Amino acid sequence: MHHDASQVSASFGTSQDSLAQAVTLVTDFLEKSMVPDPDGAAEHLAADAVIHFTGAELMSHPREMAAYNAQRYSWVKKKLGAMNASASGNAIVVYSFGTLYGQWPDGEEFSDNRYVDRFVVEDGKIVKIDVLNDSAERILKRTAAKTG
Repeated sequence: MHHDASQVSASFGTSQDSLAQAVTLVTDFLEKSMVPDPDGAAEHLAADAVIHFTGAELMSHPREMAAYNAQRYSWVKKKLGAMNASASGNAIVVYSFGTLYGQWPDGEEFSDNRYVDRFVVEDGKIVKIDVLNDSAERILKRTAAKTG
């Protein structure tokens, strides 16, 4: 999915080009993560990047994200939606909004599971990722329905 400069908003004097480049970097990271190509995705991370995954899990490499997802889903993909980018000090913060779709371990398919990922980009590399989604709430509801 390509995002042109008109889809990002500049603030604090950061150029449209820098914001658009950050959005392109994040989009490529997400697309490689979904293949999955964790090593390809990792090329976009700073050496000391921190990935704060849903459920308060701290990670440092996309391989850990893939392993975590393998415990939670049979498979999962992201339907990428809006990308918002803005300057924050020397960094650019990119928010990726969209939905997850896939299959739970019991074979039931799901879709429209909201997510918001927050990326901090410095010097052309992702230094921090915060991953948030509705999966935990959906898992709780599925468990309650099965035991209730």
